[in-house]
Amino acid sequence: MNYEEARKKMADIGQEHVFKYYDELTEEQKSALIRQVEETDFSVLKRIDKGAGDERGAFAPLAAMQRPEIIAREKELHDAGVAAIKAGKTAALLLAGGMGTRLGSDDPKGMYNIGLTKPVYIFERIITNLLDVVKETDTWIRLFIMTSEKNHDATVKFLKEKNFFGYREDRIVFFRQDMAPACDFDGKLYMEAKDRISTSPNGNAGWYSSMVRAGLDRILTDEGIEWIDIFAVDNVLQRICDPCFVGATILADVSVGAKVVRKAAPDEKVGVMCLEDGRPSIVEYYELSEEMMNAKDANGDPAYNYGVILNYLFRTSELAAVTDDRMPLHVVKKKIPHIDENGELVKPSEPNGFKFEQLVLDMIHQLATCLPYEVIREKEFAPIKNPTGIDSVESARELLKLNGVEL
Repeated sequence: MNYEEARKKMADIGQEHVFKYYDELTEEQKSALIRQVEETDFSVLKRIDKGAGDERGAFAPLAAMQRPEIIAREKELHDAGVAAIKAGKTAALLLAGGMGTRLGSDDPKGMYNIGLTKPVYIFERIITNLLDVVKETDTWIRLFIMTSEKNHDATVKFLKEKNFFGYREDRIVFFRQDMAPACDFDGKLYMEAKDRISTSPNGNAGWYSSMVRAGLDRILTDEGIEWIDIFAVDNVLQRICDPCFVGATILADVSVGAKVVRKAAPDEKVGVMCLEDGRPSIVEYYELSEEMMNAKDANGDPAYNYGVILNYLFRTSELAAVTDDRMPLHVVKKKIPHIDENGELVKPSEPNGFKFEQLVLDMIHQLATCLPYEVIREKEFAPIKNPTGIDSVESARELLKLNGVEL
């Protein structure tokens, strides 16, 4: 795309101000701005119905496969999973676009060192967990790593320097998550600099559309991959493509499997697997009514009892049906730094515009069936979101040590 084409693209949607400072830019900055205009999907601006995607349907409980059943069927589930992995039918996808800002780091979150007596990186723990399955099945599982615009180069450089912590480089594919533009309440695009439109990642459901945009869905087809395990970078204990989970999802003949943990308390701040208008979904903790929190199943246990940990096994043949135009677009009020009319940077203290994102819960709701699969919290759920306290570096370290990991 050249300058005239880029300018026309923005003029057609009433956003010509993007080029206000074009004549002041260096040639490199001009090229970067034109490239951003070419690569950014501005169609979200047409869907700026404030609050769109936030309306919910009628909730009902969705039963999970619980630990007693998993233990009783362990060999059956394990053998089915191993067979699928050995046949090359499973892949893994790491959502690694985040930065370590909340941990006090300017690096990608996966580069954060959680070691005490030696360096132990979040990326290292994630890859080591996947290597356990590689060794068990004698099969190198295809690993996709989704980065972001802000951390891609640093992530690739770091992992190459660390020799991918023992993972085969030829089985790893990197791609960037698509970015969505940010605008004011009237739909006018913000500029974060004279040569850059303000953008943010397009939500944790953006992994599939980003894969397709990068042409990587062809790998799924060419390699006969039927299942893809999606997981977040911050949970250093999670098991990835573990055979029992894979086998249980396949044998249940569902569209997606979801790892869940038993809630620590009825009001624990986790999203809960459920049905919404008869289809699988996730109800957020703040959407649970008192009645739902107190509801019981046939066994007398809480009916909404299993929290998600952002580890899902999707059937790839059904992903094409999860299209952007069917997915709700969440329009979120945010504080968006930007340059003002004088080109000066403004950091607002109150929300001043919209960001746009699509969420995994909406992907799951597009599918027909889901198997919530219970895992033991202390063995598979050690998220790192804060430096100290709940879901922190401190709590993750204690859980890792409990599981015999040397730090």
